[in-house]
Amino acid sequence: MFFHGIPLTYLYIQYPVLSSRQSTGHRTKEQSEDRKHLIERFGLEPVHLLEYRRHDYGLQDCLKACFGFGDVVFAFRSVPLPMWQISRHEIGVPALSLHRVRWIFVLRSDYQKELQALFPTVPIFILRKGNGKFCASSKRGNAY
Repeated sequence: MFFHGIPLTYLYIQYPVLSSRQSTGHRTKEQSEDRKHLIERFGLEPVHLLEYRRHDYGLQDCLKACFGFGDVVFAFRSVPLPMWQISRHEIGVPALSLHRVRWIFVLRSDYQKELQALFPTVPIFILRKGNGKFCASSKRGNAY
């Protein structure tokens, strides 16, 4: 599984395809340097995803890191090639269709209606943080 965190406001700009070419907003000096390095290394700035690896980098690790980047986390079963290894747990792809999303995780239940409109068949999990871990609340959008 592969995970990507994004702010809901950026999702509307990117939808239906995630691409760093559509990125908006101000970048810090560190982000600009990282972008330059990735372009030199790969010829473009890839879309970053975290890769789930049982007993190495689990679901909690992926969710914690992704929620650090945005308030909506997408989970994909697979990603298209080409794919590059950016770091130990991070991969990159040139672009990624959101039609491939398998699950959606959010911390705010008020996002559910907006996300259901864009992703009517994708399960949406509303999470809460308890004892330092993310847990599913009793609500789940798009339940089958």
